[in-house]
Amino acid sequence: PGLRTRAFIMNTLLADKATKDRLRSYPHWVASRNLANEASDESVEALVDAVVSRYELARRWYRLKARLLGVERLAYYDRAAPVAQSEQRVSYTDARDLVLDCYRSFSPELGAVAEEFFTGGYIDAPPVPGKRGGAFCSYTVPSAHPYVLLNHTGRIGDALTMAHELGHGVHAALARPRGVFEFTTPLTVAETASIVGETIVLERLLDQAPDAATRLSLLAESLDGAVAAVFRQVAMNRFEDRVHNERRDSGELAVESINAAWLDTQADLLGDSVERSDEYGIWWSYVPHFIDTPGYVYAYAYGNLLALSVYRRYEEEGEGFVGSYLDLLRAGGSMPPEDLGKIVGVDLADPGFWASGLDLIERQLDAAEQAAAEADRI
Repeated sequence: PGLRTRAFIMNTLLADKATKDRLRSYPHWVASRNLANEASDESVEALVDAVVSRYELARRWYRLKARLLGVERLAYYDRAAPVAQSEQRVSYTDARDLVLDCYRSFSPELGAVAEEFFTGGYIDAPPVPGKRGGAFCSYTVPSAHPYVLLNHTGRIGDALTMAHELGHGVHAALARPRGVFEFTTPLTVAETASIVGETIVLERLLDQAPDAATRLSLLAESLDGAVAAVFRQVAMNRFEDRVHNERRDSGELAVESINAAWLDTQADLLGDSVERSDEYGIWWSYVPHFIDTPGYVYAYAYGNLLALSVYRRYEEEGEGFVGSYLDLLRAGGSMPPEDLGKIVGVDLADPGFWASGLDLIERQLDAAEQAAAEADRI
């Protein structure tokens, strides 16, 4: 119901953006978004090319997931189904001690900044009636210390969430001296500290996991997040790229044309690993980013892979990397992402840089396949 109306709205907004881009002399449909994200066209193209070339990683995960769920192929609506639930529980105190120990092991300074959230009363964890769900880091101006808000329920995944949100927190805390105009970062850089922090804790949990089933549960949750944030977002970017350009080249798009663009770009990602139907063709119409922030979605992949690739550089360089990484966090949003990358010696316009983050996802996928076999799940 309402699909034709949503298609009309989409067509109108596609035409409106084309007009604004022409009047403002933007060379292509996503140029204005790249400018807002402070990302060069070259770095975005390198990201997209790198991810598309490794779509097979997402397909491998969906094939493994189907086997774990006992079905021949996943249905498109079951891609996010949980495959393993760990019985391991972690108290709030134990999660705090784990995360802080991991942060201190990486950098004593980073650990001290993270500890301030607990000792200073800048973190709220208990789920209570009326409290917003999920977890997030909230900060306003540099003169006010940032806050971390959680809903800790004792799941092992809650420790990873704490590590993630504290990553945002320490990034904000270290960047406070930059002042109000250079304090915050564009979305393309905002996930750097959070995902690096989460990955450090994930590696510790995997090392300490008592059995293959626990490792599988940890890896499955991580892979679900990576596939959704990296591969799926780039596939949605490919959909946007197609409909924006078709609208400019051919005029108003029929509902069937928009549906076909969605199914084609999703088929590129999913291959034969997920069972699709014509019904899936209308799923473009529920994504609010396409309507209110055209071009937005690739930034999820940009931010996630940037963080994973930075973590890979840490694995390669060890302690010698930590100082430049802290300089990156202290810089806040004072430079474009590519200049921030230079602080830690990476080139965001090089597809090989993005490939190193994808290599980390592949390593987790290899480990998940091994853990599934050891746990007799496949």
